[in-house]
Amino acid sequence: MSIKKPIVWFEEVGKNDVGSVGGKGANLGEMVNASLPIPYGFIITAQAYFDFVEKAGIQNKIMALLSKLNYENSHELEQASKQIGEIIIASELPKDLVKQIIEHYDNLEIKENKYFKNEGSLLKTGIAKVKSLYRAPLVAVRSSATAEDLPTASFAGQQDTYLNVRGEAHLLKKVKECYASLFTQRAIYYRHEQKFDHSKVGLAVVVQRMIESEKSGVAFSIDPVTNDKNRIVIEAIFGLGEYIVQGRVTPDHYEVDKRSLVITKKEIGKQDVKFVKANVSNKEVKLGKAGSVIKLSNQEILKVAMLVRDIENHYYFPQDIEWSIKDNRVYIIQARPITTTHNKTDSDVQTQNFASLPILTGSPASPGIGVGVVKIIMSPSEIGKVKTGDILVAPQTNPDYVPAMKKAAAIVTEKGGRTSHAAIVSRELGIPAV
Repeated sequence: MSIKKPIVWFEEVGKNDVGSVGGKGANLGEMVNASLPIPYGFIITAQAYFDFVEKAGIQNKIMALLSKLNYENSHELEQASKQIGEIIIASELPKDLVKQIIEHYDNLEIKENKYFKNEGSLLKTGIAKVKSLYRAPLVAVRSSATAEDLPTASFAGQQDTYLNVRGEAHLLKKVKECYASLFTQRAIYYRHEQKFDHSKVGLAVVVQRMIESEKSGVAFSIDPVTNDKNRIVIEAIFGLGEYIVQGRVTPDHYEVDKRSLVITKKEIGKQDVKFVKANVSNKEVKLGKAGSVIKLSNQEILKVAMLVRDIENHYYFPQDIEWSIKDNRVYIIQARPITTTHNKTDSDVQTQNFASLPILTGSPASPGIGVGVVKIIMSPSEIGKVKTGDILVAPQTNPDYVPAMKKAAAIVTEKGGRTSHAAIVSRELGIPAV
């Protein structure tokens, strides 16, 4: 049954509420109720999004722009995305929704303490409320599409996330930007390919306590490339997790036997830069030699692996999990079902004879063999160069490359891991990637 309330706390929802709070929101609620270490928060429901669109009177304008769109033309996609984004940003949020968002934000610290059984006295509660007026909580604002993380599609990285958001005005601005991100180029194209009705896809907004990660990463409860169910795969970097999901840096790669929890593989990735909090924004910091050391200790690898195993056991289904570490504590940022476990690429080949050794080798992201003309793409603005059957070669991949990935026979990148969003999408599309 859909939730009619415009805002809910995490513990008010569970895995069956995807239609109201999106896959991300539903899974966070489910894991909070399972007592997993989740940064606390609240969710602005999809109902609030639909109410906003209706009251602002913008639905017809949005659908008119999408109805005459040539989805294979990257320039047209860009223009439509820009115009729809401008329409949404220029529209006012309903006053009653604004009031409720501010109330939930102002009460976040008090509610968090109550939920985690640190109520204290009435005096302490009063002091906490006064403190929050002077120093508003730092939050991450995450988009959670109502068609996101369903068994048929991952929607990985299709909508936006904003880190280090502080203050009511800043939060309200980011809510609207999340709404606008429902119509990024990649999101519009991806929904078209998956045959989702644009008008029926809503967006919930997760407002979650910000963890200033010292280390972060992605983990799979099965091997995402071979589908080995007895292997946990963990990839890790220094700093905030955005750079691993964007494919901006090459992470460390660890493998753990699920039954015995024995670490069976460690590969150190050379990380040139990290993404860190700087006041109320983020900045890139060069790492130099420090980026060549192992990112996680054995104890940290096993802490992550045990949580991954617990989450898979809870859901009875393989999971893709984002995590972070701060002050020696592991936090789960989100979990979603792995959607590529049964996919086979069209280019799967049982045997192949090669005349010579390979010229280059790399980490596998998606299995298969592809042959075609090489097209080197230095940024998403160049994806129009890629024609059907080409080999897409890029310094790194991120979700903006999805329209070109759909056309490519295979993908080669210089950076990024097998747990990045682009790797997940390439496996879903059945396209070989290294």
